[in-house]
Amino acid sequence: MSNYQNSIIRNPEIMNGKPIIKGTRITVELILKKLSEGVSIDDLIKMYPHLTQLQILASLEYASDIIGNEELLEVS
Repeated sequence: MSNYQNSIIRNPEIMNGKPIIKGTRITVELILKKLSEGVSIDDLIKMYPHLTQLQILASLEYASDIIGNEELLEVS
């Protein structure tokens, strides 16, 4: 079992089913977007005090697993 499975959930009734941090309405997408904009993990925790470093790292692991399991289709 991946470490993120205790931190990341999907519920069609919350945030249109996007993956979120369990117990929040913070999406994995938001975390990745903030990190890509140069926001540090420490700053993210200051912005969202109920987030933990472990949850932020779980978001990265989740995204990595999703990308790692993508199937590429060749277009001819």
